[in-house]
Amino acid sequence: MTDIPIQCFSAECPSRTLFDQISDKWSMMVLIALEGSPVRFNAIKRRLEGVTQKALTQCLRRLERNGLVSRHVIPVSPIAVEYEITPLGRTLLQPFKVMHDWTLTKLPEVEQARRAFDQRNLG
Repeated sequence: MTDIPIQCFSAECPSRTLFDQISDKWSMMVLIALEGSPVRFNAIKRRLEGVTQKALTQCLRRLERNGLVSRHVIPVSPIAVEYEITPLGRTLLQPFKVMHDWTLTKLPEVEQARRAFDQRNLG
């Protein structure tokens, strides 16, 4: 087991807040959606099926505040905004891809565990 300092489990630990902000499903998907090139808000929204405008806006603001994406206003009429992954944000792509690969590889085992759990608990 990895030795994690006990304070990392404290509600006041800054690493816990950051981990929470980068490990939610929308943050992971947004960073991967921005991997290739800058993308406009509506293009991100279309790509991430099921995300609401409010959830995407909040996610992008968190990512921007944490230095993982940058926001650029395009002075056209109407004004457009595009987002780009920063070098710091790019450092998360590899771990996210490993997690995604694990998810795809282990999904059959997880589904089997879910079925077994449901059978035990539902009847």
